[in-house]
Amino acid sequence: MFSHPLTEDAALTPLEPWQAAEFAAHAERYRDHLAPWMPWTEIVTDEASARAYLQGYADRQAADEGRIYGIRLRGDLVGGILFRIFDVPSGVCELGVWLAPEAQGRGLITRAATHLIGWAIGVRGMSRVEWRNDADNHRSKATAQRLGMSLDGVLRESFLYQGRRRDVEVWSLLASDWRSRS
Repeated sequence: MFSHPLTEDAALTPLEPWQAAEFAAHAERYRDHLAPWMPWTEIVTDEASARAYLQGYADRQAADEGRIYGIRLRGDLVGGILFRIFDVPSGVCELGVWLAPEAQGRGLITRAATHLIGWAIGVRGMSRVEWRNDADNHRSKATAQRLGMSLDGVLRESFLYQGRRRDVEVWSLLASDWRSRS
């Protein structure tokens, strides 16, 4: 299996439809922790819905429009990162992430995002990598800052989720910013 090491005991791996049972169990285990921020937790409720969700990303990867990866700690699925948008003609993509509480504070999201940003810009030629988060999600905001992203603005009350309109922050990292870090 493809695997990219993040730390001595953590790795970035693909999430594919054949892993639907594991993904469904992961969603169930961490639903309360993730639900305030991650709409897919309302969609992935059993193995069939997990398979459909992962198949959607498999189809998007085949069309070169999105990708999803798992973050594993000692082999266990503890989080993930995805290209929610991957628009090659425009050179713009958007990363999304999630992580189980027991895996937080290890730099796993920052390392995974750094790897995928490097790939998107260096290999695929993306010009802009975006990161969007609920304005109340301070952990996500801190990660965008650690990645060297700039806050482009706030889309006020732009996202209706769980019966409430939420402000969404839009962060970005340009290829020129990324290359100047090296």
